[in-house]
Amino acid sequence: MKPQKKGPWQTVGTTPKYKNPWLSVREDKVIRPDGKDGIFGVVTMLPGVTVLPIDDDGNVYITKEYKYAIERETIELVSGGFEPDEDRLDAARRELKEETGLEAKEIIELGFIDPFTTAVNCPNYMFLARGLTQGKADPEGTEVIEVLKVPYQQALDWVQDCTITHGASVVTVLKAGKYIK
Repeated sequence: MKPQKKGPWQTVGTTPKYKNPWLSVREDKVIRPDGKDGIFGVVTMLPGVTVLPIDDDGNVYITKEYKYAIERETIELVSGGFEPDEDRLDAARRELKEETGLEAKEIIELGFIDPFTTAVNCPNYMFLARGLTQGKADPEGTEVIEVLKVPYQQALDWVQDCTITHGASVVTVLKAGKYIK
């Protein structure tokens, strides 16, 4: 491999280490900014979406679900990965319907975050959903989800007291405040 310049780093080789439908791990041989040889591990995950649904009374719909990797239940917003060739707005609508049964007349894009910039490449796009209609949820076979309906202020409090720790959920709740009176 011909060395590739990446900012102050140079990549001189790359070795795939692991891959499944949701993520891949590679190890790059690099020349560090200080000129020394090194290695750098990179995890690449499917891009994701996070959605904060809010009703006309100022209540938000939040999920409670056991998360295998951190070995505990979490309270967070509707979140999930893109399907192959799926638009991020379509992914947001699909995840909202799958996890809560809700459909939204209006979805406002709130931007994106890079959840862990040191070693993980996984942009997450954030949305606020309004004009809600309740339907039937259709969670994936890996999901056992309880939907909580709480006032927006409760979600803000949960962000402050670390009841909500999912990074994209925290940022989405905070960014949504601009649109919520």
